[in-house]
Amino acid sequence: MTLTYFLLFLVASAAAAATGIIFKPGEWYVGLKKPGFTPPNWVFPVAWTYLYVSVAYAASRIAPEAGSQIALALFAVQIALNTLWTPVFFGAHRLWLGLLVLICLWVAVAAMMLAFLQLDMLAGLLVFPYLVWLTLAGALNFRVWRDNPGAGGQT
Repeated sequence: MTLTYFLLFLVASAAAAATGIIFKPGEWYVGLKKPGFTPPNWVFPVAWTYLYVSVAYAASRIAPEAGSQIALALFAVQIALNTLWTPVFFGAHRLWLGLLVLICLWVAVAAMMLAFLQLDMLAGLLVFPYLVWLTLAGALNFRVWRDNPGAGGQT
């Protein structure tokens, strides 16, 4: 791992996180019916900060390894999908499309975790909490979509 790699992956993660500054949950989200297992609002920025830093560190461990091309391509795919979810869900209010993006993101992160595990055990293990968080996020997205028919033009 080099500091340069870590900073590059952290910048990519910060760009993804910036969509949360642009597309905030707002009154629309507050008014939606949410399941009882929804974490308190303060948990989201704490969890995402931890996840972005740990996955950037994991990717920086992988980057100098021989044969890391697929693993790094999967990092790029997941960060693109991660960046897409917030404007789709909070910006466009497309709950079903947000769920579809999140399912694709979950698959990309699972594949990335497996690719990281093959190259560096610690890097792969650092991705596991991200997959757990996305599982919770998927359940939340599904329930919000299901429990709010017609919200944001959904059918």
